[in-house]
Amino acid sequence: MFQKIVVPVDLAHEAALGRTLQVAADLARTHKAALCFVGVASSTPGVVARTPEEYDAKLKVFAASQAAQHGVPASGHAIISHDPAVDLNKALEKAIRDLGADLVVMATHMPNVSDYIWAGHGAHVAAHSPASVLLVRDQEPTK
Repeated sequence: MFQKIVVPVDLAHEAALGRTLQVAADLARTHKAALCFVGVASSTPGVVARTPEEYDAKLKVFAASQAAQHGVPASGHAIISHDPAVDLNKALEKAIRDLGADLVVMATHMPNVSDYIWAGHGAHVAAHSPASVLLVRDQEPTK
């Protein structure tokens, strides 16, 4: 059913992605699909990397470690932006199309007040993507 699953990641918050990464890997295994981890970074030095080349290398290492851990094919696709906070949604839309993704598995948070005023990144991608989008809450819902 799915062949190419795009997983947007923020390497600065890798520890919070566990649930999303597991869901994406499970779906990739079930559908014999490839994962592509997409990261958007600044061209200026940041928390994760000092240069675009260093960021690209770290994203590729991350993808390789996910492939080894979960036994699924995986790659990394770095997008360098002058202002990732502003460009993120459009950059993800373009990557999803360019990579030929048919599913996006994306981490999200529990909605808060600001989400009723401004759409979150997941909501934007879901509304503008030609691919199916699965938003994964970063924590189990409380009962």
